[in-house]
Amino acid sequence: MDENDVARIAVDVAFKLHQSIGPGLLESAYEVLMADQLIRRGLNVERQRMIPITYEGTTIDAGFRADLLLNGRVLIELKSVEKFAPVHGKQVLTYLRFLNLRIGLLINFGAPTFKEGIRRIVNEPNPAPHS
Repeated sequence: MDENDVARIAVDVAFKLHQSIGPGLLESAYEVLMADQLIRRGLNVERQRMIPITYEGTTIDAGFRADLLLNGRVLIELKSVEKFAPVHGKQVLTYLRFLNLRIGLLINFGAPTFKEGIRRIVNEPNPAPHS
């Protein structure tokens, strides 16, 4: 199963959860419910995985926590806020870079509609400089 297949399953699960429950719960509640449904769909799910970061020789063992990591290939960052802030997408992109992953999903269960509450974030490798 490639990263796009994993992401499709995650979007489907999140859509059904948003449709059934709607906004209003804490992020942690959506995280538990999503993880359970994703596991039922056959995915390997890691919750709140501590991710170390290293910068110029300094390592922080708990640089950040990944809300959900699916099959080691797709990161999900969950929110339960009225609307996304510009920093939310940047946060996911930074996480993807440290994890060396390509695809992340930013899912906001606080948005009035699912369409307003989901963003696919892609970490594209930097192209080689021209000679």
